[in-house]
Amino acid sequence: MVALSRELRASSVGWRPARWVVPLFVVAAVVLVPWIAFLIRSLPSTHAASHWDIAWAGFDGGLALLLVSVAVAAQRRSPWLEGAATAAAALLLVDAWFDILTSSSHLELGIAIGEAALVELPLAGLCLLLARDTERVLRRRENQAEMEQMPDQLTDTSALPALAAGSCRSISLP
Repeated sequence: MVALSRELRASSVGWRPARWVVPLFVVAAVVLVPWIAFLIRSLPSTHAASHWDIAWAGFDGGLALLLVSVAVAAQRRSPWLEGAATAAAALLLVDAWFDILTSSSHLELGIAIGEAALVELPLAGLCLLLARDTERVLRRRENQAEMEQMPDQLTDTSALPALAAGSCRSISLP
């Protein structure tokens, strides 16, 4: 199985992704640049889609399920809240973007801009704040757990006679 990370220590400070993760995503981003230029040149400005209604209903249904998962994760104080809230923010931003850009009349455009300004973008911002706060709480809990598991070396006085005699130059702590 391919490993996604190399855990150097239990703490998040020592965590590093596998060596292939950074190059993979850099290459993916670089490859998208000429693809975007190709799409801008080759795609028509308008296009009729056969299942437009199903596509939007499916997207909004998935968004609704994701928003429910944010609520459930928040109610349970689950570590999944960070990921669910981040994903919900991304889908809300995408929803606002495509609602505005696919509006076919001035009325639809006005409604899309209103929904984006009053609902989708504020809710996306709230989701990102939830994700940030969840990450901070999880990091604080992890640090507290590490401190509780730390051996009593800080209060161990057995090295004091050696220090007083000058025979010990340094003490290494975990």
